[in-house]
Amino acid sequence: MGHDAHRTLREHDPDFVLLDGTFAECDRVGDGRADYSTKHKRHGVSVQVVTDPAGQILWLSPALPGRTHDLTAARTHKILRICERQGVPVLADMAYIGAGDWVTTPKRRPPRGELTLTERTRNRALSAARAPVERGMARLKSWQIFCRSRISPTA
Repeated sequence: MGHDAHRTLREHDPDFVLLDGTFAECDRVGDGRADYSTKHKRHGVSVQVVTDPAGQILWLSPALPGRTHDLTAARTHKILRICERQGVPVLADMAYIGAGDWVTTPKRRPPRGELTLTERTRNRALSAARAPVERGMARLKSWQIFCRSRISPTA
């Protein structure tokens, strides 16, 4: 999340940001192992999106191979570190559990257990607050912007 992201966060000065990752299908390049996602069973790239609370896209990451986990991608692009240094809290989904105290994620149900009413209510509120980033990603995908993405350095 380079220099542009620093500037964007300073200019917009959001109370918090919404972070999410998406898988964008693309053509296979070379042997295709790096860009193959076993979760999606397709070749593609992983892209991280940072939005303001209203869902306005503040930053799109460069594409990483499709097998890259969302938390790994966020750490690779230094998204979490930049937000923490600028004092901007992050709301994210369960893929970012363990990202640190600066990132608010839903509570996972314990093995063979249930969440308390308070935990379920908190998870619902967090999901509602994160809805704008999900809508923004759906809008981007509906434009089929990612269909033209390539991970080949020569493309």
